[in-house]
Amino acid sequence: MEVVNEVMPTSQARIDEMMQPGPDGPIYMVNLLKFKDKAEYEDGRETDLTGFEAYQRYGRAVSRLIGEYGGEVQFAARVTFLSLGQVEELWDEIAIAKYPNRAALLAMSSSPEWQEAAVHRTAGLAGQLNIETTALFVRE
Repeated sequence: MEVVNEVMPTSQARIDEMMQPGPDGPIYMVNLLKFKDKAEYEDGRETDLTGFEAYQRYGRAVSRLIGEYGGEVQFAARVTFLSLGQVEELWDEIAIAKYPNRAALLAMSSSPEWQEAAVHRTAGLAGQLNIETTALFVRE
């Protein structure tokens, strides 16, 4: 299995697929995050931030914004150990966000507020995997 970290979708086919309605009911977006050692802003601004610190600026903004679209952050944690399987390099963090549907996620990520915060996301991330999932069961 080949794994390629990306910061944004790189193929039109993937973008077209993301624009489809998606599954009925809520989705859980699993984010596997890999941070740059030092943040790099596309506008060339100087910064002493690490990639993690830049991404935290994005994360704080999205944590406030996500509720406006019916979503919520479910879980976030540092990756500390790979107990099974093999990869060249571990991701740094995992986060899971719940959205009422794929359309809500797309609406949020198209909003001016998200776009403003996303400069920190791009500056901080070396790459990531976003995996859309649906629940088999939910523990109450």
